Amino acid sequence: MKVIAFLALWVTLFHQGYSNSLDTCVGRCGYGTDNSFSCQCNPSCERFKDCCSDYTDVCKTSALSCKGRCDEQFNSQNECHCNSKCAQHQNCCSDYADLCDSEGGGGGSGGVITDAEIKSLSEALYALDSNKASSSELIINPQALVHDSQTSSMIDLSSGNLFRYLNEEVLFSRPTYTAFLAVLDNYNRMTGQNEDFSPQQLAEQEDFVRETMANTELGRELFAFLYTKGVYASEEEFLQDLKMMWFGLYSRNNNKKDSSGFEHIFAGEIKGGKVSGFHNWIQFYLLEKSGKLNYYSHSFNGPWTSYPDVLGMQFMWEGYFKQVGSAVIGCSPEFDFALYSLCYITRPGKQCRLSLGGKELMIQTYTWENSFYGDGKKYIGSAFPATPRN
Repeated sequence: MKVIAFLALWVTLFHQGYSNSLDTCVGRCGYGTDNSFSCQCNPSCERFKDCCSDYTDVCKTSALSCKGRCDEQFNSQNECHCNSKCAQHQNCCSDYADLCDSEGGGGGSGGVITDAEIKSLSEALYALDSNKASSSELIINPQALVHDSQTSSMIDLSSGNLFRYLNEEVLFSRPTYTAFLAVLDNYNRMTGQNEDFSPQQLAEQEDFVRETMANTELGRELFAFLYTKGVYASEEEFLQDLKMMWFGLYSRNNNKKDSSGFEHIFAGEIKGGKVSGFHNWIQFYLLEKSGKLNYYSHSFNGPWTSYPDVLGMQFMWEGYFKQVGSAVIGCSPEFDFALYSLCYITRPGKQCRLSLGGKELMIQTYTWENSFYGDGKKYIGSAFPATPRN
């Protein structure tokens, strides 16, 4: 009888000790519900209020960091990743470059992609932009300069157009401009309505990517850099990934396939009664020329004295206002496309520091978190020039 009682007590104590050892989320984050555990470590536990006491620290806070996770195996349950493929898939944790690159967990055989390398490459792209507008081909008239506190005032402080002159005959006849213009007019600016591309329009997307990235020295320079860093194994992989990340459709409104990175950044959209995206100078010029866009003012002007330049503009687009629509003015389509692509691939969801003619420019990128392409890759959500430093 004493033996039975002792065994019962021992089993009870062992079970309690074993259960207590499972009252933690260490090593369990993202797993499905398991009723043999005394608490849970998956997103559902917040709803059912049965999370382990360390769920927030271990599964939410730590899950967004690469601390102790460099070169881990891919787990689709993780919110962000810390292995050598995450840069390629644009799903690295925000501190991946700081923690894992230094431990040899960077983007493939080329290793770390540093800020210095990105600045050096952006200078090379800047020098290779042979299709940019010259001062005789493009003349702008910025007029009113307003303080940041005035950008929401919706007051037209500029009586004239921003673009005073553009030599369309010269610029728009160049292959990359022609390819860009063919794609630019394929979109419905209102979110919440499906984009439906014809075979011809899909071919125009393909042609734009190849014309800008495969048929220019500038595009080939970008690929060569990413290839040496192990981000892409071939030029074809590079081109196909650009096509998907930029032109792949996702939903911004009403569960419709209504948006893409290209439409948002280059063409501009209307969402929630205002202009969303819209960071391209050629689109601005065309709409202003047609009388559909009214330039109001600018809130910052980059330090450059030649093209490309950077402006942050306030304007009205057929009844919809844009508080700050920053754009790189006078650059070629391939330069614009290359800069945004470089920043999104190497610094997704972060500020990307570039150097153009010795002057610093920052581009802020955002990943689209609600849907994916390929093997968990993230579409471009947005990207735009941030206030440049003098």
